[in-house]
Amino acid sequence: MKVVMIALPILAAAMPAFAERAYSPEEQKNKEIVLDFYQKALNDKDFDAASKYLGKYIQHNPLAADGPEGLRGFIEFLKKTYPHSKSEITRVMVDGDYVILRVHAIREPGDRGSAIVDIFRVENNKIEEHWDSVQPIPEKSMNTNTMF
Repeated sequence: MKVVMIALPILAAAMPAFAERAYSPEEQKNKEIVLDFYQKALNDKDFDAASKYLGKYIQHNPLAADGPEGLRGFIEFLKKTYPHSKSEITRVMVDGDYVILRVHAIREPGDRGSAIVDIFRVENNKIEEHWDSVQPIPEKSMNTNTMF
């Protein structure tokens, strides 16, 4: 009983370290914008629905065209080349105007896919900038940790 009485306060003090911090109303709104945009653009492949969230949309991926028209082209490429592609968001982090997503993207059913970090900057309820880093998921890992 004494061990439980001692352990409980220690565990209670540690719990905030495991909890996600509370977001400000603006941060929560930015999170909602990016999550809805991501679903409409990458999973539904619906540029018209996703485009309502786009501002200038500065693209920092050197392999992707800039602006909303660049995104339109990418969505058309996905629809034509990878119609069954899906992206599962495994983690969301928000820091002010920045929304960071950890994503497991699979282009074809049965593929291992890629681990992606997508970073969006939101200003006045519009997505203004995008960065990403993509890492293919290897067949064998040098460790027992997962990528997600």
